[in-house]
Amino acid sequence: MAFGRSLRESVGSFELTHAGALSALERMSILVVVAGVILVDIFGIFMADGPGIVPSLLSIATTSIFALYLWSPWFATASLVVVFVLTIVVEGGSPAIFAASIAAGMVMRLGRTALILSYVGAFLVATAIAAFGNANAPVDIGIYLIVATMSGAIGFALRIALDKGRRLESELAEQAEREHEAVLAERRWIAGELHDSIAHQLTVVALHAQMLDDAEKRPASQEAIRAAVKSAMTDLRFVIELADDGPRASAAHIGDLDAAIEEAREEIASAGHDVLCEGDPQDERISRSAEIILARIMRESATNILKHAGPGGVRIRLDVGEDWIALLVSSPLPDVPRRDLPSSHTGLSRMAERVLGATGEFTAGAVDGRWEVAVRLPTATPDQSPVMS
Repeated sequence: MAFGRSLRESVGSFELTHAGALSALERMSILVVVAGVILVDIFGIFMADGPGIVPSLLSIATTSIFALYLWSPWFATASLVVVFVLTIVVEGGSPAIFAASIAAGMVMRLGRTALILSYVGAFLVATAIAAFGNANAPVDIGIYLIVATMSGAIGFALRIALDKGRRLESELAEQAEREHEAVLAERRWIAGELHDSIAHQLTVVALHAQMLDDAEKRPASQEAIRAAVKSAMTDLRFVIELADDGPRASAAHIGDLDAAIEEAREEIASAGHDVLCEGDPQDERISRSAEIILARIMRESATNILKHAGPGGVRIRLDVGEDWIALLVSSPLPDVPRRDLPSSHTGLSRMAERVLGATGEFTAGAVDGRWEVAVRLPTATPDQSPVMS
C-alpha cells in the first residue's frame, strides 16, 4: 500500500508501507544508467590518467549496488553501507557519500518507514564522519545534502504518482464492475417484469385456446383471448417505457389491488372455478407500496391457478388490521399434475422476493389438499418505486 493511502489509515503517524515494484520504465532507466556509469569506470581503469584500479573497482561496486534496488531495498542499502566503509578507508568517503545522496531517491521510492528513517540517520552520521578531518567538508557536505534532498524528493514524487496511477486503475476497474453489475441487474429486472406482466396473459391465451373447439365456450374464450392480448400489449408497452427512463402514460395501471382481484376472479371463473372473494381491497389503511406488492402477488397467483389448479372452488381472502395486511389465495390441487401449460418455475421466487423485500412474510405450499399462498405485510411497508416493484 502506498503512502497516500497509508496516511489516511494512520492517525497522526508517519507510516510508509511497501510501495510496490518498480515499473518497467523505471527498471529500464536504472539499468541503463548503471550500465553507462560502469562502462565509464571500466574505461577509466585503462586510461593513463585514470583514478586507478582500486578506486575504479570501488566505484563499479557502488554503482552496481543501485541495480540491487530492483530486487531488495534492504539488501541494497546494507551493501551500500559496506562499500561506504571500504571507500572511507581508501578514499575518505566522498564518492560513497555522493552515491548515498543519489540512493536517497531509491530509498524514498521503495522503502518502508523503518528503512527510510534508518537511512536518513545513517546518511547524517556518514556525512559527519566524512566532514571530520576535512577542512573543505562544510561546502561538500552542503552539496551532498542538497543532492540527497533533491533525489529523495524525486523518489517520493514517483512513489506518489505511481500510487495515484494504481488507485486510478483500481477505481476504473471497480467502476467497470459496477456498470457491469448494473447492466446485469437491469436485464434481470426486465426479465422479471416481462415474466410478471406477460406470462399471466399468455397463460390465459393458452388456456382459452384449448376451449375454442367447444362451441358453447368459444365466444367467451375468444373474448378472453382478445382481452388478454390487449392487456399483454399494454403491459409490454409499460415495460418498454420503464426500460426507457421511466413510466409515462401507462404507469397508472399497475398496483391497483381492486382491479387485480377482480381481473383474477373473472379469469379464474372463466376457467370453470367458483371464486369466493373476501375483504375490502379499497381499504384506506392499505398503503400504496403494499397495494403494488399485493396486486402483483394476486396476478401471479391467478397465473398459477390457471396453470395448475384442479377442479373446485378458489378462495381469495384479504384481511386488513391496524399493523398488518394479510392476503390468502387458496386453490384445489390437481389429481394429476397438468403438463399442457408451460411453466418457468420462477413465480414463487418472484413473489417471495417482493414480500421479503418489504419485511413481510410469505408462505406457499400444500395444505389439506389445497395450494395456499399466504402473504403478510406490515401496514408501514417502505415505499417502493413502481419501477422496482
